[in-house]
Amino acid sequence: MTVTPSDIPAPPPRRKANFLFGLTLIGLLVGLWVALALATDSFWTPLNIQNLLRQGAMTAILALGETFVIITAGIDLSVGAIVGFSGVIIAWLLQAGVPIWAAILITLAFGVAIGAFHAFGIVNMGLPPFIITLATLTSLRGIGLLITNGSSINIVNDSFSNFARADFLGVPSLFWMVILVAIPSFILLHLSRFGRYLFAVGSNAEAARLSGVRINAIIYMAYILSATMAAFVGVLLASRIAIGNATQADGWELQAIASSVIGGTSLFGAVGSVHGPIIGAFILATINNGANLLNLNSFWQRVITGVLIIVIVYFDQLRRRRSV
Repeated sequence: MTVTPSDIPAPPPRRKANFLFGLTLIGLLVGLWVALALATDSFWTPLNIQNLLRQGAMTAILALGETFVIITAGIDLSVGAIVGFSGVIIAWLLQAGVPIWAAILITLAFGVAIGAFHAFGIVNMGLPPFIITLATLTSLRGIGLLITNGSSINIVNDSFSNFARADFLGVPSLFWMVILVAIPSFILLHLSRFGRYLFAVGSNAEAARLSGVRINAIIYMAYILSATMAAFVGVLLASRIAIGNATQADGWELQAIASSVIGGTSLFGAVGSVHGPIIGAFILATINNGANLLNLNSFWQRVITGVLIIVIVYFDQLRRRRSV
């Protein structure tokens, strides 16, 4: 009997488990909010809540893009560098007098090209995702520094720089950008054939190939989505700080991966969601925000993040062993 792509079943039903895990994440986030509200007088102030939403928004978008890649059992270490590089590109374009809409589209096009380059290295050159994206991380930082000669490009376009500081219905515009990205991401990942094939590739690439799935196209799409979302975050960051600097967003790739993993995405592939990385990003943002309010050493933030990753990956391994 001939097997066609449409015969590939959706990932095994884990709705109850995903629902319970989502509730656990929300419970953890609310618990952090309550603890910080009791420990400090300034956590629930409108100014701090808006800052928290802005802090978590960009990490959440990065984590969403990273999730598409991790579901394929891959990794993208370059997203932080893409953010910094994209900030330089859009600042340079705006300084040259390019209209805002055109500058944004050109910057996003760079993200598409970078993602396609990653997929080309993985699919056509046989390079491990870790290596090709690590190389891009280093190269993009260097290219950005060459463009700026090691300095920053100031953005004097008020219409552009005011966007990240604005709000709509009392909610920061940056948080609305999370919703703008999350809705199509949810449709792609959970309601489309692409999402079904993405999970199939992460579960067993060879079985998916034998079933007729165009694995290469799926991998290309995953890495293009990741890099494009990172370029979009670069645009948002440039709007928020009103400069383009290649060294910005240093280490954000680890924040994105951590948010995705904390949100339930398996580093072994084939497991992930849209809501998980978003909640994970705001858990990390709350930890960082709370540490600042409590005047804790910033190094503790990294320690807590590392411990969370170890614990979650460990339990993910236990889950996988039990399911075998």
